[in-house]
Amino acid sequence: LAIAASLLGFAPQNAESADGPLAHFAGSWSGNGKITVKDGTSERIRCRSTNSAKGNALALSMRCASDSYKFDLASDIAAEGANISGSWNETSRGVVGTLSGKISGSNITATATSVGVTAALSIRTSGNSLSVTIRSPGSEVSEVSVTMARGR
Repeated sequence: LAIAASLLGFAPQNAESADGPLAHFAGSWSGNGKITVKDGTSERIRCRSTNSAKGNALALSMRCASDSYKFDLASDIAAEGANISGSWNETSRGVVGTLSGKISGSNITATATSVGVTAALSIRTSGNSLSVTIRSPGSEVSEVSVTMARGR
């Protein structure tokens, strides 16, 4: 859960004013999805994300809440060619870590790590839609999957 929450943090900026390889992910987003916990039960989750991109950098900020869970994620990502790297933190739990992966067009695939936790992260944009999926089998929260719309 901490990784899921931390990887989604962003700072405000209009996508139109963003530049660079991470510009697809800039903007204000909101929507909902599903959070699945270790025992397999799931519930609806609502999220808001405000992201800013400049050059080869992306600052992410995402807040999500369900009936039982709440998290605040922040992440700073840098792109170098097709490779990305950066840091993340889940502020409500005080968990920090690193991430690394690849970017291809409007798709990011990455691995986020912290002490004792590893999660697979997928972020994809298509038009005015941003989809985020975080999978960490065996963790308290095994999956978070959210689809958000720009500008809501």
